[in-house]
Order: sequence, then C-alpha cells, then structure tokens
Amino acid sequence: MADAVPTDPESEQEKGRVPLWLDPDDLRWLSQHCCCPEDAADAERDRCGRIRFRAAAALHKHGHEH
Repeated sequence: MADAVPTDPESEQEKGRVPLWLDPDDLRWLSQHCCCPEDAADAERDRCGRIRFRAAAALHKHGHEH
C-alpha cells in the first residue's frame, strides 16, 4: 500500500472544499448507503460513489473499520 499523503487544507480550500467532522458511525453509514433511485442519472450515481468513497477513506485514515 502506498504511504498516506496528509490532506493539505490550503489545497482543499482552493478547490472550494469544506471540512466536515462526523461521528465514525455516521461516516460508516454514509460509506455504505446509497439512496439513488433505479433511474438515477450517471452523474448522480457518480456523486454518490464519490461521497461513499470519501467517507470510507476518512474512516480508514483515522484507523476505523469500514
């Protein structure tokens, strides 16, 4: 596995991203939950996938099981 690269707050802010602190149980739920309808557009499914991925990555980064 590649070494983890710490998040650069300035770089994230330049991208327009904002920090979000959630309880690990909430992140776990978010990482596993998709509520896209059957007829969801690809863009909507992609967004849901990115959010679930980032939730799982945050859990992993802080030593929590996904």
